[in-house]
Order: sequence, then C-alpha cells, then structure tokens
Amino acid sequence: MIVMGLTGNIASGKSTVAKMLEQLGAKVIDADRVVHEQMAPGEPVWRAVVAEFGTDILNPDQTINRAKLGGIVFNDPAALKRLEAITHPAALQGVKERIALVDGEVVVVEAVKLVEAGWHVARDSLWVVTCSPEVQVERMMHDRGMSEEEAQVRLGAQPSLEPKLRVADVVIDNSGTREETFAQVKRGLEQVLARKRN
Repeated sequence: MIVMGLTGNIASGKSTVAKMLEQLGAKVIDADRVVHEQMAPGEPVWRAVVAEFGTDILNPDQTINRAKLGGIVFNDPAALKRLEAITHPAALQGVKERIALVDGEVVVVEAVKLVEAGWHVARDSLWVVTCSPEVQVERMMHDRGMSEEEAQVRLGAQPSLEPKLRVADVVIDNSGTREETFAQVKRGLEQVLARKRN
C-alpha cells in the first residue's frame, strides 16, 4: 500500500485535490474530520480542550463552537500550540487506526499541519497544494463567509509554505482551472505509482 500525505495552507484547495485523487481510485482520510469526531462531547480530546480553554467555547448542546475556539487560537500563537499539543497526538493515532482498515493500493492522509506535526516522515509521498494568496482570500470569503480582514488574519496565522515545499515530492498549483489542476493530479499519481512499482 502507498501512503501519501496531502497538505497545503488554508483555502489552497487540498479538499479539491483529495476529491480528484478519490476519483482516480485513492482512499482519502481527512485528518480534520478525525479531529472533529474526537472533539465530540464527552470524548477524551473534547474534555482536554474544554479543560484548557474553558466552557465559554461550548455551544448550548455542549459541542465545541469552532468559530469561538478559532477566534482564540488564531489570534494567539501560544494558545494554538496548546490546542495542537492536545489534538495532534490523538489525531495521529486516529489516522493510523483508519489506515490499518483501508483496503486499496493508495491511501491519502489530508491534513493542514502534516509537516509541522512530523507526520510526513512516515509517508511514501508528500504532496503540497499551493495557490496564490489572492485566490486563497477570495475562497475564504466566498466559501466560508469570512470578511476580507478575517481571511487575512487566518492567512497570516498559517505557517510558511517553504518548509512544506522543501520536503514535498509533488507540488500541485491550484490557482488555475479545475482541468489544469486535475491534469497535474493525474500526472503526479502516475509518477508515484510508477516509482513504487519499479
């Protein structure tokens, strides 16, 4: 089995590339979805996050209000580190458990902080999705209902792409059309498969 890491900064189009890889036969594990599940009320990660950030981050139904939590951690790098110290190890374990259940030739782990969390070292291939900052801001405003100012703050809180690009073996530029992106994805997957089979 080939295990690929897929990463890129916010609104770069990781999910778009993940869907394209699925169309080409890969199984995709979304690390963010794993974290969502682990943050369900009563789960150990939920308890740790609430203990760290207080009950003010909870909705009336006891779910974590991600907008409130995001407002705290994206404006305070120390708070973001505290959150990641809780979520990263748990997410890694959850992802490993899901990889073990996959039946297929290619499994893709999609995660924003793949490189920062050190997960990329256990992968056969690391893909980084890029796009222009203007397109990222436009997507955050359109897809997530953010103001331009909110989008710029969120973009500013993202780690530099440089360390990711240094360790990537496939880089997908998602600034253009879907067709252009799909052509890059198809070519990249063919290269990964050819390398593994040789």
